[in-house]
Amino acid sequence: MTMATTVGFIGANGLMGHGMAKNIAKAGFDLVYTVHRSAPADLEAMGARRVASNAELGAQCEIVVICITTAQDVQQVVAGPDGLLTDPREGLVIVDAATSEPAVTRELAARAAAAGVAYADAPLTRGPAEAEQGRLNTLVGADDEVFARIEPVLASYCENILRAGPVGAGHTVKLLNNFCLQAATTALAESFTVARAAGADPQTLVDVLGKGMFDNQLLAIMGATLGGDYERQQFALGNARKDVRYYTRLAGDVQVAPVVGDGVHEALSLACSAGYAGHNVPWVAQATDRINGLTGQTC
Repeated sequence: MTMATTVGFIGANGLMGHGMAKNIAKAGFDLVYTVHRSAPADLEAMGARRVASNAELGAQCEIVVICITTAQDVQQVVAGPDGLLTDPREGLVIVDAATSEPAVTRELAARAAAAGVAYADAPLTRGPAEAEQGRLNTLVGADDEVFARIEPVLASYCENILRAGPVGAGHTVKLLNNFCLQAATTALAESFTVARAAGADPQTLVDVLGKGMFDNQLLAIMGATLGGDYERQQFALGNARKDVRYYTRLAGDVQVAPVVGDGVHEALSLACSAGYAGHNVPWVAQATDRINGLTGQTC
């Protein structure tokens, strides 16, 4: 009987990570994980094992998936004290599913290679509901050999697996994706505020956009804010701001002026400074009204 591949997971308590880890275990992999808070009971019931440190995870597992928030967090769990590269198992592959910076990804891949460890970036799109359902999208930066090894694990929690290119390419495309989404989101929020200030009904704008090329899920999410529903997207404004900041750095790295990106980052930063950093992204509509003195509501 073939032994199940041992897969490690960092971030199993997260909004995205919990569903991913659960689906890895459901697919029959031997799941091992680390968490900073209490262990998810359903993972333990499925036979998953918890270890005390990331170093232990790297020493025991054939593949380790990381799903945490920032590039700095990833640097710590990979190359920091007691990190995955402390004493890694021979043939270990690290899969970075965070939304990170391509330059950091390539640096970590080089450090991993020096330790005999392979590295792939595989950031995600869609949200927590799709993570629980095993229907995420992923953008993979990896060579052919590494991709072949990790594809079965990715398939356990992803509906669509898209190859972006070599290491770092997955994070590049993810930042472009998130920039485009936040540019449209902040444009809608600002247009709603301008409509109100000009005496127009923002719902009319939503209606006409919905009858043309902008008829999409994002319009439905932001249009719902006009009726007071700000919770149709589970993604914090603070994280959106972080991702757009990563995008502007990426643009600068390749000598492209991030004119639109800087504006989007400023809009998100103003919303965060107004107390909305922990709120989900659609709240940027209320924040933009509040910043411009058009509402007495507080967050």
